[in-house]
Amino acid sequence: MKQFSSSAGIFSWLSGFINYERGMLPAKSFRLDRMEILAELAGHPELCAPCIHIAGSKGKGSVTGMIASVLEAAGRRPARYMSPHISDFRERISLGNSFFDESVYCTAAAELREIAENKLPAANISLFDPAAEEGEAPTFFELLTLLFFLCARAGGCDVMVVETGMGGRLDCTNIVIPEASVITLIELEHTAILGSAIQEVAGEKAGIIKTGKPLLLGRQCTEALNVFKKRAAAKNSSLFYFPDIASVENLRLNPGGTDFTLVFKDKNYMQHTLPELFIPIPGAVQAENAGLAIAALYTAFSGIDKKAIKSGLANVKIPARFEKASFGGGTNEQVFIIDGAHTPQSVSLCCETFCSLYGEGGILLFGCAADKNSAAMADVLLGHFSGIIITAPGNFKISNPEKVYAAFLSDKTVFIKDTGEAIKLVINISREKKLPVLCTGSFYLASEVRNILLDYNGV
Repeated sequence: MKQFSSSAGIFSWLSGFINYERGMLPAKSFRLDRMEILAELAGHPELCAPCIHIAGSKGKGSVTGMIASVLEAAGRRPARYMSPHISDFRERISLGNSFFDESVYCTAAAELREIAENKLPAANISLFDPAAEEGEAPTFFELLTLLFFLCARAGGCDVMVVETGMGGRLDCTNIVIPEASVITLIELEHTAILGSAIQEVAGEKAGIIKTGKPLLLGRQCTEALNVFKKRAAAKNSSLFYFPDIASVENLRLNPGGTDFTLVFKDKNYMQHTLPELFIPIPGAVQAENAGLAIAALYTAFSGIDKKAIKSGLANVKIPARFEKASFGGGTNEQVFIIDGAHTPQSVSLCCETFCSLYGEGGILLFGCAADKNSAAMADVLLGHFSGIIITAPGNFKISNPEKVYAAFLSDKTVFIKDTGEAIKLVINISREKKLPVLCTGSFYLASEVRNILLDYNGV
């Protein structure tokens, strides 16, 4: 097998394949049978360990990270799959809160390249032949997902925590048979692919529900909840709806995170009160995400004790989830919050948390992808900031920053298309006026900001 020398080389090779994150839609259609073929050629690494499967519009990354962190604290060896990455490709494929050894990535990637460059062509499968009517070469996300399963197997993992990329029914990760499925908050998103009505989006997410396997469901609107109830019944899947089975109490937010108590109230499900829990991410919604993660763990695995839950939640590491990336120091420290919120409801929750901790009238740096509802997010954010800078969310994702600027147009709004220049301006304004900054609208913008702040002189 051809060997890779580093994870950076692996990502460079993968980046040569068609990537939907860059706005490259499939030439034919999304097809799960392609992923099943790749898994078969690899010897079905998706079956190497039991797993929990997570989908949703918002909060799925937080829930994924929390589950993996608790499992790690419980002495397990969890493979964690998330997207996108913020600073390092390995954030997508990790061992709990840490990266795998480089040897694991390189061994798994050598297996992957053998499949993509030798086994697949030799098999002469029309679905992967660009010259065939129904064919297309393997995609970035198909190969990335298979790489995750190969890393889990090569790394000797005894459990997997798997976040979907987009949707659920036809997502590449949906070849797993999980111990439990988890679906977080649903909003309208990726409407060109998932549908323009909330029931359609929910229907795609509900595609991860497996026959006879329990479903843990986060708070939903009525339309989405009805879809999930119907699908769970059809699949003979026990449905545990978080607002019915648990409540978050004694909630206290501070700049360093969230303190809360979790009370399970459904006596037919479980009877536990977990006091004095802490997560290093501020936000009431993050406490609910943690509760959903704990419910999933109790449902899928036995032997998860309270000590592991407290330790795992307290030590979870997930970049760009209300992440404080301040610059300066001491009395000159300037608060810079980075959050990947990119839907109206998630932006609203993010803004609410920011203003409760740092007050009204800060500085907003905003940029989002072209397929996001910038007008609805502008309605949420405009009234809470004294200065607003609109920019592109980097160069990775297709965007229309001029349209976003039009949505945010006001006497306090400035448009700077170049992301790097916009970030520098925000830093200077923050220093001059001693105002806190919220950067939101896109994980890709969060990545640009985070990397520039890390390298910025004086940070």
